[in-house]
Amino acid sequence: MNILITGGAGFIGVNLVSYMVNKYPDYKIVVLDALTYAGNLQSLKSVEGKANYTFVKGDICDRTLLDKAFNEHQINAVMHLAAESHVDRSILSAEEFLRTNVMGTYTLLEAARSAWKDAEAGTKRWVFLNVSTDEVYGTLGSTGAFTEQTPYSPNSPYSASKASADHFVRAFYETHGLPTLTTNCSNNYGPFQLPEKLIPLMILNATEGKALPVYGKGDNVRDWLYVEDHCRALDLALHKGRFGQTYNIGGENEWTNIKLVGRICELLDELRPAAGGRGYDSQITFVPDRPGHDLRYAIDATKIKDELGWHAQHSFEQGLKDTVLWYLDNLGWCEDVRSGAYAEYYDKNYIGR
Repeated sequence: MNILITGGAGFIGVNLVSYMVNKYPDYKIVVLDALTYAGNLQSLKSVEGKANYTFVKGDICDRTLLDKAFNEHQINAVMHLAAESHVDRSILSAEEFLRTNVMGTYTLLEAARSAWKDAEAGTKRWVFLNVSTDEVYGTLGSTGAFTEQTPYSPNSPYSASKASADHFVRAFYETHGLPTLTTNCSNNYGPFQLPEKLIPLMILNATEGKALPVYGKGDNVRDWLYVEDHCRALDLALHKGRFGQTYNIGGENEWTNIKLVGRICELLDELRPAAGGRGYDSQITFVPDRPGHDLRYAIDATKIKDELGWHAQHSFEQGLKDTVLWYLDNLGWCEDVRSGAYAEYYDKNYIGR
C-alpha cells in the first residue's frame, strides 16, 4: 500500500506513523500535516531517514496540494486523522473546527474520489479510513455503552464538527461508492500527547508545583484507550474492515476524572516524590464545569473484536504508569512543544478552564 496519513504529526498520528513505518517496510507511508500548534516534527524523529517514510507539509483544505500528493505518491489508502481536537478551544471559537474538520474532510474526500476513479481497477485494495471519536454519540447515563447503532447526538462544537465529517464520509460511500469506513474511539493516552489534554497536563502541572484543575466535582467518566492499542485497531480496519461500516474502538477502562487524577498523583508520589513528603493530591483544585460537559462515555467494542479479532493488549494500570514514566523521561520534549507554536496558547485560559 501507498498510504497517506493526514495529521501524522499529531499525538495519535505520530504513534500511528511509527507503528506503520516499522511494521510495513514495503509500504510507502506519506505523512501530510499542516504543522499547526498541535503538530510537531520532533515527535517523528524516530522515523526520519526511513526509506518508506515521506513528510509533506500541507493543509487538507488545499485541493491542489492534495491532488499532487495523491498523484505523485500513487496513494491507494488514506488514514485520515487531521483534525482540530480540543473541546475547550471549540467552545471559545468553532471556526477552525468547521474549516478543518468539515471542509477539510470534504476536500480530502473529493481528492480521494478523483484518485480512486483514476486508479487501475482491481489491482490493489483502495480504502479511505476516517478516524473519529466517541464524542459524536453525545453522553451516557450511569449505565450502557455506545455501539455502532447509537444515534449521533454531539453536544460540543468539536463533536458536532466530527459528526458532520463522519456523515460526509458515509455519504461518499453511499452516493459515489468510495470505499470508506469510519472508526470511533474513546479517549487515547500515551506518549507524545500535548499538555492541553488531561493526563499530560496533570503530570506536568504536578511536577511543576502548579494546580491540578478538575472540572466540577470530577464525576465525569471517560473510557481510556492506550494509543498503541488504537494503532493496532486502525491497522486491522485498514486491511480487513468492511467498506461502509463503522467500528467502535474502546479500552473498557472507565474512570472518573477525579479518580484518574488521584491515581496519577499516587504514581508520581511513587516515581518522583515531592519535596517535604507532601502528596501531589494536595495540588488538586476544582474549577467551574465546562459548558455542555458530557457526563460519561463508554465504548462497546464487540464488533471490532468479533469481525477483526482486535482486543486491547495494555492494562490501564501498566499503560498509565508507562505514560507517566514517558513524560518524566521526556521533559525536554515537553519544553520544546511548549516553546514552539503551542506557546501562544499555553498561558491562555484554554487549559483547565
